Amino acid sequence: MLDKFFRPKSVAVIGASTHPNKVGHVILWNFIRGFKGSVYPVNPSHDTVLGLKCYKTVKDIPEDVDLAVIAIPAEFVPSALKDCGKKGVKHVIIVSGGFSEIGRNDLEDEIEKIRKKYNIRVIGPNCIGVFDAYSQVDTLFMPRYRLERPRKGRISFVSQSGAVGSAILDWAAAKGFGFSKFISYGNACDVDEVDLLDYLEKDKTTGVIGMYIEGTRRGRELYNSLKRITKKKPVIVIKGGKTKAGSKAASSHTGALAGSARVWEAMLKQSGAIIADDIRRMFNYSRLLAEQPLPKGKRIGIVTNGGGFGVIASDALEKYGLELANLDKKTIDVIKKHVPEYAVVKNPVDLVGDADAHRYEIALDALLEDNNVDVILVLILFQTAGVQSEIIDIIASKSDQKKKPIIAFSAGGDFTQVHMRMLEKVGVPVFDSLEEAADAIKKMYLYSVSVGNAE
Repeated sequence: MLDKFFRPKSVAVIGASTHPNKVGHVILWNFIRGFKGSVYPVNPSHDTVLGLKCYKTVKDIPEDVDLAVIAIPAEFVPSALKDCGKKGVKHVIIVSGGFSEIGRNDLEDEIEKIRKKYNIRVIGPNCIGVFDAYSQVDTLFMPRYRLERPRKGRISFVSQSGAVGSAILDWAAAKGFGFSKFISYGNACDVDEVDLLDYLEKDKTTGVIGMYIEGTRRGRELYNSLKRITKKKPVIVIKGGKTKAGSKAASSHTGALAGSARVWEAMLKQSGAIIADDIRRMFNYSRLLAEQPLPKGKRIGIVTNGGGFGVIASDALEKYGLELANLDKKTIDVIKKHVPEYAVVKNPVDLVGDADAHRYEIALDALLEDNNVDVILVLILFQTAGVQSEIIDIIASKSDQKKKPIIAFSAGGDFTQVHMRMLEKVGVPVFDSLEEAADAIKKMYLYSVSVGNAE
């Protein structure tokens, strides 16, 4: 069971330091500022660290310890892990590098022997560990003023690379995307991508699983887990090491065998996983699948206050094999009663440049009731005088009904960016590229088909 990695009651930070630039200092500070359980610094050179009593070894801590985080030079890690075993600590995260990724297989083999002897579950080594937005377990050794942590949400991300993972978290926080858990598992001497997928399958705060993976030692088990889990939760995978050069780099990075790109692609498709070509697309797909209900079909209704963007959206949707919905006559009649004569009431529904939030609300209500519409794409130019901040609450309230997916698009400067983040924070995915929006809607539709929710 891996639950103590994410919801421990007590944590020991082995390698806690008084120096602000040291990894052990940053990790300890992360726990002090957010974690509600007990925190114990461990370092034989200090009596106190950040105002907490510091222990010479983990064995000296008088209370039980659920989780230990080891952040010391590689050669001292086996001894620290042995102390954890004697103390009865069953969950350990080793952030230290300097093991099989640089050819020190002997050190990694020693860790494996110790953990087996004491029945310890280990994440790492050579990783940045775990961030849980709900429990505030945070072993990331990047200060929060440099790497912002995302808000609570339903996306969990598993990464073989700490660097990729940290950039993803920082970007997610800046954009207002919500996270449940992040796990960087590095060399995977014990806990690997299969174990983490199996855990996240049952995790109630995880709605969508994202993965960055370079290689695996358990190909058959990975396939079986993906095939089972994707029937319950979407799994979106970025595969690193697809080229010859990338495969070689992956091997030197975490010691992983990247394998044939064609074999990986076939395996992922057959398992039901969604393949993303890059981090941005992974988030595009994740946001829709985490925040919105699955569509019943691929017929899109567009509402806009700028006719040109409606045309561009129509082109993008058709490019990705989606369809413009044929609006029901009742829908058209209802909207026409509440908009000026110069508004264009067809699909796209062009509310024109003087549209206000009330006009948007009328159109959204009508499209939500139209059985010919499967997905609603809302295009908003915040530069127009009629659109005020109240439109955020209106779109959020319609999205909260979970009748149909509602996706927003906007583009512009600072004022627009503020409102785009506001939409994200209330659970409405918003895009600044209509091509990317169409691509994400298509992926959501295909997943809906794969689980029998759409034709």
